[in-house]
Amino acid sequence: MKYYILAGEASGDLHGSRLVAALKAADPDARFNFFGGDRMAAAVGHEPLVHIRDMAYMGFSEVLRNLGTIRRNMSIARRVLDVAKPDAVILIDYPSFNLKVAAAAARLGIPVYYYISPKIWAWKKWRVRDIKKLVRRVFCILPFEPEFYARYGYTADYVGNPTVDEIRDDLAHVESRADFLARHKLRDRPLIALLPGSRRGEIRNNLPVMLAAAHPFVGYRPVVLAAPGIDRELYSSIIGTREVAVIDTPRATDLLAHVRGAMVTSGTATLEAAIAGVPQVVCYRANGSKISYDLMKRVLDVDFVSLPNLIAGREVVPEMLLHMCTPAAVADTLAPLLRDGDARQAQLDGYAEIAAILGNEDAAANTAHAIVTDLSK
Repeated sequence: MKYYILAGEASGDLHGSRLVAALKAADPDARFNFFGGDRMAAAVGHEPLVHIRDMAYMGFSEVLRNLGTIRRNMSIARRVLDVAKPDAVILIDYPSFNLKVAAAAARLGIPVYYYISPKIWAWKKWRVRDIKKLVRRVFCILPFEPEFYARYGYTADYVGNPTVDEIRDDLAHVESRADFLARHKLRDRPLIALLPGSRRGEIRNNLPVMLAAAHPFVGYRPVVLAAPGIDRELYSSIIGTREVAVIDTPRATDLLAHVRGAMVTSGTATLEAAIAGVPQVVCYRANGSKISYDLMKRVLDVDFVSLPNLIAGREVVPEMLLHMCTPAAVADTLAPLLRDGDARQAQLDGYAEIAAILGNEDAAANTAHAIVTDLSK
């Protein structure tokens, strides 16, 4: 069968690559068109129609500046439906773009599946109407999501969380600390990981705060995890002359396996750090405005923004958001997590609780089997 998969950012590219492998296993005749990144390209065996580096825009101003590119991407996405005539469209998160593609596919009678539900339970709940109308099946990766859909009369399936499999598989094959340090020309001292996000806007907003927050920890070396598709020049322009390493690796665990703690921008990376057992502070600076924070609290219908806390239903990791995300506040919050003690142990205990809630299901394999079976009916 012919599958058309659309991912718009780094986490979707990672999850999409594993779904491609699972679809190939479930359907030996599988062929693919896709929007994605380097990981999906490696899994499929050819380059994407549009790369995530030309899709991952956030915030009104960044979207406005790249409106021509976004419109061109949408034109390509719709044209593929007409030309390739896929047997199925598989969407991976990225709802603002993907739901428009879903509408075009539905008009052509092409079945649409959603792998990794958009976070409509947090905001823009009205999108559930579009999903009910346009999407044949939704495969959720957070255990509480099917209950949300059920409240709107729609049956969604929890298939497991792909990050659990991805991180555990990566940790089983990670290089030794000595080899890691030698490869990146680092001295053997404690490391603090800085994960400022996968989009340019996120990096510009969050990395300066993280760098300043890391400054008081004299005995530690900050190491930035570069995002796929982001030019090194962006990091260099922010880091300047600071003694900070930038690691360019497709697997977050290559760094997380060797650090004492982390500062992480809210997103999939927070769950990656949790599964890897790395104590963390969640940093989301954005414009740093208290007005924006108050507006966010009114708009979001959730108590937390980070995945570990959402899954646990309580605060496991501290969330430093907007005006509260200052270098001094982040440093003060990180300090007790870097040393052995109650704060560090409490977060690690919370991680164990999260792992138990997520379970050990193979999300990609379960989703691929369900799609192939559904299409064969």
